[in-house]
Amino acid sequence: MECIIPILSVRSFAASLDYYVNVLGFTKEWDWGDPPDIGSVKRDDHSIMLCEGEQGHPGTWIWMGVEDAEQYYEEYKATGAKIREHPVNYPWAYELRVEDLDGHVLRIGSGPKEDGSHDH
Repeated sequence: MECIIPILSVRSFAASLDYYVNVLGFTKEWDWGDPPDIGSVKRDDHSIMLCEGEQGHPGTWIWMGVEDAEQYYEEYKATGAKIREHPVNYPWAYELRVEDLDGHVLRIGSGPKEDGSHDH
């Protein structure tokens, strides 16, 4: 298998592209159409496709394993991202949840904190 790329259905490709680039820190890889209605964004060599009006349903959840979830939390507080859940130390990961403009949720987690607490 070469790769797996989620495809998220979005109401407005332009608005979603702006949010993923300027709020969530992705970069645009490509887009297609006039005006564009499908394209791809990338962060740390991992892609997500955005497709206006088709190919999927609102509310998809994506797990993103990262080295330091706290770093993402601080970044997203500063950029005004919609933080659905502040970082929680779950048994499986120290995880935060961020929502995009269409209700898709990015679960961003790194290794659980060693103190064993499961609070915010």
